[in-house]
Amino acid sequence: MDLNFSFLTGLGCGICIGISLFALKKYFGSVTETAKAVKKFASNSEYKLVLVVRTDLNMSKGKIAAQCGHAAVGAFEKAQKRDPDGLRCWQRTGQAKIALKTDSLDDIMQIADNAKKMGLITSLIRDAGRTQIAANSVTVLGVGPAPKDVVDKVTGHLKLL
Repeated sequence: MDLNFSFLTGLGCGICIGISLFALKKYFGSVTETAKAVKKFASNSEYKLVLVVRTDLNMSKGKIAAQCGHAAVGAFEKAQKRDPDGLRCWQRTGQAKIALKTDSLDDIMQIADNAKKMGLITSLIRDAGRTQIAANSVTVLGVGPAPKDVVDKVTGHLKLL
């Protein structure tokens, strides 16, 4: 009797687990999407978008503002396609945009590379060269929107602009 009871209990538990996994897969679309959703909901952090500005180019305040605008729009457009759930989290938590500074092309490119390796959205802006800056110069890097704690792993060492 105990053997049959144990067998039936195990069978029942197995069926429940199988149905639960099936439901999660149906709801989120795939195992990968399920993992992404769990990661997103597990973060207790607010979301932010960081704009890393090159100070060695000596851009005017207006030029910096325009280049940051380009980076923010580019990051937003990428997030709409690649991470719409993350974008909605950012929108619901105040749409924080933080301007930080770096003083070299090498630094901004290293930050962009590190952000990409972590799966973060990046928007690297190159100037058209019509006004103050030489054509094709990298001016600003947008990182995010993403959870603050994740973005800080890539940009946390930088100072405010």
